[in-house]
Amino acid sequence: MSPTTKPKFKNPRAKYNFQGRTCSIAGVGSYVPHKILTNADLEKMVNTSDEWITTRTGIKERHIAAKDEFTSDLGAKAALRAMQTAGITADEIDLIIVATITPDMPFPSTAALVQRKLGAHRAAAFDLEAACSGFIYALEVAQQFIMSRTYDTVLVIGAEKLSSIVDWQDRNTCVLFGDGAGAAILRNRPNAHGLLTAVMGADGRKANLLFMAGGGSRCPASAQSVDARMHYLRMEGKETFKSAVQAMQTAATEALRRCEIDISRIKLIVPHQANLRIIEAVGKRLGAQPEQLFVNLHKYGNTSAASVAIALDEAVRSGRVQSGDLLLLVVFGAGLTWGAAVIEW
Repeated sequence: MSPTTKPKFKNPRAKYNFQGRTCSIAGVGSYVPHKILTNADLEKMVNTSDEWITTRTGIKERHIAAKDEFTSDLGAKAALRAMQTAGITADEIDLIIVATITPDMPFPSTAALVQRKLGAHRAAAFDLEAACSGFIYALEVAQQFIMSRTYDTVLVIGAEKLSSIVDWQDRNTCVLFGDGAGAAILRNRPNAHGLLTAVMGADGRKANLLFMAGGGSRCPASAQSVDARMHYLRMEGKETFKSAVQAMQTAATEALRRCEIDISRIKLIVPHQANLRIIEAVGKRLGAQPEQLFVNLHKYGNTSAASVAIALDEAVRSGRVQSGDLLLLVVFGAGLTWGAAVIEW
């Protein structure tokens, strides 16, 4: 590149990356359970309709895990596919991070259970909880381990069995969520930029918009808490919608600013798949073209931390992503939390 040639984008991490160690996604994979619950099926369960669900959310169906299929099972299956894509074996994995709000149990971590299922006995393992923003949070945490040369290969998983905490009597929430998992293998790739930047944020003042009251130290499980249906998620839909659009726009704009590029340079935007209206509103505010937005919400519903990971895998497998493309991932979740990441594929 000649001295007068302008770089195609800025790598915001360059000034910190004194050892020349970047972090790239070497492989992705995803898994969803076989059982499909359609809007027509939900019409038989609660007072709703396909037209009501579709017009308000864009969701047509979602996948539901079997009774004996748990978050660690979903995560392990997605991980195996990512490992195959990346061409690595279990004994090469140094660290496993699982982003989830539906762990198999409070402890040990779901990551430890995934480690056992994969046979990745060399790997350290822990869970990360940032709700629907969890996958981007986990990508950034993983990158720090790779950039610092603490680890060479990190497995990041977003996995959820949301059907286990959905109140199937609440028509406003039960129509929204599904089960599934997505995974990514992160490694250093010489002469590649990889993950350029990640923006993360949170506002605990709005924690009451989306939460599950029961099951923690504040409200341990009891006959009373079960009778009060406190072990199901609750959401204030209208306020969550408003907060989601604003937070996702802000995070995405900041991520683009750090890389000194505008939205036209982004080949594909992979947003959290929560609601089609949210996705379209965010795209419009960013000035994106409809073809820049990747949407698979209609097939899976909101899979929380797994959402962006599943969508990214589908985008890659469908040929929507090629080497050298710039991608924008943008998310929002309970907490409230939000985030965005720019990636050179």
